Amino acid sequence: MRPAPPLAPEDRERLLAGAHHDPHAVLGAHTVRGGVALRILRPYARGVTVVAKGLRAELHDEGEGFFSGILPALRSVPDYKLLVAYEDTELEIHDPYRFLPALGELDLHLIGEGRHEELWKALGAEPMVHQDVTGTRFTVWAPNARGVRIAGDFNYWDGTGLPMRSLGASGVWELFLPGVGEGALYKFDITRPDGSHTMRADPMARRTEVPPSNASIVTASHHVWHDGDWMAGRADRPVHEAPLSVYEVHLGSWRPGLTYRQLAAQLPAYVRDLGFTHVELMPVAEHPFGGSWGYQVTGFYAPTSRMGTPDDFRYLVDALHRAGIGVIVDWVPAHFPKDDWALAEFDGRPLYEHTDPERAAHPDWGTLEFDYGRKEIRNFLVANAVYWCQEFHIDGLRVDAVASMLYLDYSREHGEWTPNVHGGRENLDAVAFLQEMNATVYRRCPGVVTIAEESTAWDGVTRATHHVGPGGFGGLGFGLKWNMGWMHDSLEYISKEPVHRKYHHHEMTFSMVYAYSENYVLPISHDEVVHGKQALVSKMPGDWWQQRANHRAYLGFMWAHPGKQLLFMGQEFAQGAEWSEGHGPDWWLLDPSYSAEPDHRGVRDLVRDLNTAYTASPALWQRDTVPEGFAWVEGDAAEDNVFAFLRFAADDAPLLSVSNFSPVVRHEYRLGVPEQFSAWTEVLNTDAARYGGSDVLNTEPLKPEPVPSHGRPASLQLTLPPLATVWLRPA
Repeated sequence: MRPAPPLAPEDRERLLAGAHHDPHAVLGAHTVRGGVALRILRPYARGVTVVAKGLRAELHDEGEGFFSGILPALRSVPDYKLLVAYEDTELEIHDPYRFLPALGELDLHLIGEGRHEELWKALGAEPMVHQDVTGTRFTVWAPNARGVRIAGDFNYWDGTGLPMRSLGASGVWELFLPGVGEGALYKFDITRPDGSHTMRADPMARRTEVPPSNASIVTASHHVWHDGDWMAGRADRPVHEAPLSVYEVHLGSWRPGLTYRQLAAQLPAYVRDLGFTHVELMPVAEHPFGGSWGYQVTGFYAPTSRMGTPDDFRYLVDALHRAGIGVIVDWVPAHFPKDDWALAEFDGRPLYEHTDPERAAHPDWGTLEFDYGRKEIRNFLVANAVYWCQEFHIDGLRVDAVASMLYLDYSREHGEWTPNVHGGRENLDAVAFLQEMNATVYRRCPGVVTIAEESTAWDGVTRATHHVGPGGFGGLGFGLKWNMGWMHDSLEYISKEPVHRKYHHHEMTFSMVYAYSENYVLPISHDEVVHGKQALVSKMPGDWWQQRANHRAYLGFMWAHPGKQLLFMGQEFAQGAEWSEGHGPDWWLLDPSYSAEPDHRGVRDLVRDLNTAYTASPALWQRDTVPEGFAWVEGDAAEDNVFAFLRFAADDAPLLSVSNFSPVVRHEYRLGVPEQFSAWTEVLNTDAARYGGSDVLNTEPLKPEPVPSHGRPASLQLTLPPLATVWLRPA
């Protein structure tokens, strides 16, 4: 073993400072005149020996962790390993600097174009076999970094000896680490442009430590899916022409303390028993602060580790699918928190956030907004949407806070924002991103639906992206949109004492003025039952009986109204207390030993029957998004607090819904109906005794009379129970 020529001082300095863009050029083995030169950087090692077939040679100690030498008479680099001796142990390892890049040119090209739709397969930590050696490929996009090193539990969190190489102008840094596998903890030690260092979690991490710890974890999926029938059939019918009844769940508090696998043993059976077609999970992506309910994400590619591993989460989705239940997850591309180990100024400069501080700072939540105009950031988010649908078999993405993305002046005063190039307030970059995301998800993931939580009158939220509207914009391309106007107006109405409701009658009918402008979901979500807004039953006026009656009548009205429906957990059994992520729903209300348990069980029984009747009645969902599916019978009975309307299936089979939001029984109430049916029967009555009502029912078939009413030649006379909704259909 001959001494190697000394390392150039600038290379030595840059390697030790973590600021070398091409460590493979000076570390590892290289053919030189007269043999093969080796140079190894192993801080804290007492010695390094090269071992190959018929060869064993100790390298010279150059100080500061550098070891080098020349193996004479070799014409090519042998298949070698390193014996690294420390004070109390000796390790045999492969040299990371003898491997070619483990990321292909096509990946780099697509990343550079911002078009890598499976970005998670190119960036992050990927266990693999590379050049016949098992290890993990680490890649990270950090274009402003002077250097990047890998630190983890495999090197005592000191990245000095593991500098990554820069892959050209892509901004991607790469290093294959042999011998590092699943379960390893890691972060990226990034050298900022000013020379300072920052330790960052992997933006593409697919698994993380349990908060408040925040290291990334090398992982790979071994889950074997058993939902083939579900996946094969979910695209058979367009979502807007199918039943969609959603149970919204905060997984961490539905049954506090349960893991994903324990939830899989309970949640599917509960949801299936109640007849909901889907669950919507509040954000499951990793987040540092539990009190954010998941809406301030730091790990966009990692299901929260609080309840288990990514495969455990897959197991839960699989169990829901096998129970016939679709899975929607809340997705949060509007903003991210400022934690100094996560995305904020990731490589020393604004990268994921906008470079303009005014554009970057989200005024409401103390967070940062993504830079939707940067192709790599759009790629990060579009691929993330695909990732959840493709890797976890998710059936829908409910996109949070869309309005805050669409408007440059959202929650900003005059002078705090800059108009777009046309002088308008629309965020053109965000519009283009949402269009790209929706188009990509629908192209790649048949049967998936995207749902916008969008609270303004933006034109074309659920219009196709290639259809330009009157405002000059193509549609955003969502499948459905939360109807925040209906939610606000109807809750305002129902919270009034019945004697005052006649002055607010239009708040229950106004939704039909715009009902077909978008494809809607009617949401009674977690946002409506927290922060002093009260649980749904507690919003109702009157005594306990009247509150429950109002609650039941409102749900009956909601389930019959055009649009899909969503109900947050706990509201299905009339929980009176506001929800808290600390303790979840008040399940004790359903304990048979509790005296008022029948009251709560009755409401839950109603929700089950609503879902059963709803799913069995195409009139309530088949023509949700076209005017032909709805007709008012009585929309002006303000003095009576009565609303009556017809819903029609594709074959014109009708269902009549009548709501009486007054506390008095109305006998022989006449309503016009289609004349071709000889009798109508009551299929649901929210006042039934088994639900906790007064049992004022229409027990016998009702025969139309040739008495004109409400513009129709025939009419029924029926009894309207107090504070109740009744559904009837032809016998």
